[in-house]
Amino acid sequence: MTASRLLVVGPISFIAVFFVYPLVAILVKSFGGGAVGLGPFEVLLGDSYYLGRIWFTIWQAAFSTFLTLVLGLPVAYLFARHEFPGKSLLKALTTLPFIMPTIVVAMGFVALLGSGGLVNTGLSGVFGDNAPQVRIANTLTIIFLAHAFYNYSIVVRIVSAYWANLSPQFEESSAMLGAGRVQTFLHVTLPLLLPAVWSSAILVYIFSFTSFGVVMILGGSQFATMEVAIYELTVKLFRLDIAGALAIVQIAFTYIFMLIYTRIQTRSAVPVTLVHREAISKRKRSVRDTLFVVGIISILLVVLSPLLALVERAISTNDGYSLIHFSALFSNDSGSYFYLSPLHVIWNSIRFAFMSMVIAMLVGTAAAYVIVRPGKRSSILDSLFMLPLVVSAVTLGFGFLVAFNRPPVDLRGSWLILVIAHSLVAYPFVIRTLLPVLRGMPPHLKESAALLGASPFRVFIHIELPLIARALVVGATFAFAVSMGEFGASLLLVRSEFTTIPVAIFRLLGQPGTANLGQALAMSTLLMAVVALGFVVIERFRYRDIGGF
Repeated sequence: MTASRLLVVGPISFIAVFFVYPLVAILVKSFGGGAVGLGPFEVLLGDSYYLGRIWFTIWQAAFSTFLTLVLGLPVAYLFARHEFPGKSLLKALTTLPFIMPTIVVAMGFVALLGSGGLVNTGLSGVFGDNAPQVRIANTLTIIFLAHAFYNYSIVVRIVSAYWANLSPQFEESSAMLGAGRVQTFLHVTLPLLLPAVWSSAILVYIFSFTSFGVVMILGGSQFATMEVAIYELTVKLFRLDIAGALAIVQIAFTYIFMLIYTRIQTRSAVPVTLVHREAISKRKRSVRDTLFVVGIISILLVVLSPLLALVERAISTNDGYSLIHFSALFSNDSGSYFYLSPLHVIWNSIRFAFMSMVIAMLVGTAAAYVIVRPGKRSSILDSLFMLPLVVSAVTLGFGFLVAFNRPPVDLRGSWLILVIAHSLVAYPFVIRTLLPVLRGMPPHLKESAALLGASPFRVFIHIELPLIARALVVGATFAFAVSMGEFGASLLLVRSEFTTIPVAIFRLLGQPGTANLGQALAMSTLLMAVVALGFVVIERFRYRDIGGF
């Protein structure tokens, strides 16, 4: 087998065995197992509860997307059209919420707006026992806020990069013709931005549609989405046939969304008119522009407050600030038989993340090279390889339970099932990181080396690898961070001895008492610190804005 064929066969085989096969197993289960029938779908469509879960998932994702666009577009304009001290740092901080695990985001909102959160504690300190209480726990409000907080950086990254490359002459010409700022934006700027806006909106909708940790922790059972319903049907009710039918419905929706996204992204790859960034930065600023910059920066600092509240609540006690919650993680005062050392949990997460990173890098790099090869099938392959990103982690974990529970592939009770699941979730990030670099690589470099007698291997080592090295570091860090924070699939697949940090946090939340909440906050802070360190590496090695979606 030639190297080029191996390059194609490798990632496709990985997808076929560990992604398509579990989906087929889900499909078989959704039709009643052995015999072909529509019984599970008839139950699903005939039950008002499950129909309600489907409808709720659709419209909450739509409203979350709208709210995210409202928050993200002004910030995108700020980064696209304004230069100010600390811009790079602030832009980097906007990405931090997205790279954080969903369970950390959920815990951040618990720390900020929960009954014992920073806001309510502060109000009690000011007004005493008669202080007004912010009560948004287990409400739609906190779900929408958390989704907007988690996803707004997608809008900022995609739209601002596109907006920055649009010539301001269009807007200036419109102003000279007497149009106001609102008219100019609606009739000139927005039509030019629509490909980037639609691309970011669809991606935000997908992430809100498949959200699990945020809804599970902050929403409660009364606001269960399809994702939560699949988990409950699998773990609590053991109705695998209904869970399979619901998973098929979810996959159908997400695949359509991802297909639209990849096509829009391809069309929006080349801006209408390009302009050097210095031409924008040298424009004169009015007092209104200055006030706008200050206002948006202030809002951004408020947006980041859940993460700051998480750290504050983790070190806060009745007697002041201390590390008692962190030290409590390493003791088993209750004498529980099921106690698992946090050091063991952290070690599990790190080693699983490292192994997942290696697999994700191998599969993702090979897939990226397959996608950039000339041909009409590149867009189809792009959509195919990105499917694990839009198929929910809970659905993926459910597919693994159904598919790999018997010979010839029996992974029950093995740590390998977790590593493979994490790899599937992580490798699309590697692909999205590498694709812009590979597509921008001058083809004449490889052609010249080949004409001089260099083998494909030497061409890769001496020409391609130095050019993509920074992107590889970013992709590897993304994969490591995603694996560290993976929650949905791990919750279904993990055994007690293989408990990871997100699962340990969730189990601490399920135990009564403020001490357990404090320990959950402390462990969430540790996970945030690890992911933030990875984020620093990403921003250090990212080339310009390459490495985003």
